[in-house]
Amino acid sequence: MIKMLWDLGTRKIVVKVVYFGCAMSGKTTSLQYIFEKFGKKIQSIETREGRTLFFDWGSISIQKGQWKFQIELWSATGQNFYAETRPTVLSGVDGIVFVADSQLQLMEDNKASWNELNLLLGDKRKEIPIVIALNKRDFPNAISINEFKKLIGLENSLELFETIATQGINVMEIFKALIERVFNH
Repeated sequence: MIKMLWDLGTRKIVVKVVYFGCAMSGKTTSLQYIFEKFGKKIQSIETREGRTLFFDWGSISIQKGQWKFQIELWSATGQNFYAETRPTVLSGVDGIVFVADSQLQLMEDNKASWNELNLLLGDKRKEIPIVIALNKRDFPNAISINEFKKLIGLENSLELFETIATQGINVMEIFKALIERVFNH
């Protein structure tokens, strides 16, 4: 069940979106791009190498008529050393962007991350809108979409976008598509 918070008194709706995927797939880069478009900065706890330690987090507010929408954006760390933080980051999630790395040699990592997400969501998996960002499409060894779907075991009903997070290609489109799914759910 969607956990979105409604405050009728202040006409405010709070939505939680999590970017989930294997290490170095482009979750943080995607969020940085979105926040830059809104003139905001993402909050990150990073290692010296610039890798997400626990999670990235930030909030975007959008006014639509009399209603204010506060969208809380999170990324779950992809590093297995910090895997214990992932269930906490997913707690109360309203929608998920699964960010996969297009590089053929990382398909096992993508598959493990996808399986972990499904395991963590359990019975709630069918209730939470999920869209797929197949990132790093500019890499020369990028896998085909059909091969990716087959190797990961994705259902055809899931919406998939080809992204290049470093260039912002389809980053906002996938964000908008997920928000639309959350509100139509």
